[in-house]
Amino acid sequence: MADALATLAFMFEMDKESDIDGEYPIGATENNKRTLRRLAGGKEAKDTLEDIHEGIFGTHASGPNMARKILKARYYWLKMEADCCEHVKRCHKCQIYVDNIRTPPTPLNMLLAPWPFAMWGIDVIRPIEPKASNGHRFILVVIDYFTKWVKASSYPSVTKNVVVKFIKRDLICRYGVPSLTDNGANLNNKMMMALYE
Repeated sequence: MADALATLAFMFEMDKESDIDGEYPIGATENNKRTLRRLAGGKEAKDTLEDIHEGIFGTHASGPNMARKILKARYYWLKMEADCCEHVKRCHKCQIYVDNIRTPPTPLNMLLAPWPFAMWGIDVIRPIEPKASNGHRFILVVIDYFTKWVKASSYPSVTKNVVVKFIKRDLICRYGVPSLTDNGANLNNKMMMALYE
């Protein structure tokens, strides 16, 4: 096989006019410059970015690592590394799960409940699939910070009225008005303020 390739190499003569001056990204090694790469542009570059970053074997790599993977896949275009870094900045999953090693540590604030049923954590469990037999898809959960006691109730949809009715019926009428609840978006409305007053 090697002899056949060597023979083929001698059969083709290239003149100096056919020589191509290659353009390579900053940081490309001499080994990288020896291989031929396909110059991708426009849609092909975008598709390559998305496939390498979040395709079947995509690992949501950082910008420079993704540029190296594209080079290994034998693709290249000008401003490739800048495009990779920009793509990572726009990737929603990368922004959520990124390991922020440069963020300064912040102290944790311990919330100590002074007595039972004074402080509550209230949350909604997102739509569960499949639906329950009664058609309910959401679970409203409250947890007492002091005793860790849990109260849960399921609903077909969670609205302001449902949350207010649940808190009035299952918390306030049984245990009194809590002095503090967590800052959930479903608790910051006029109906809740009127209920607490």
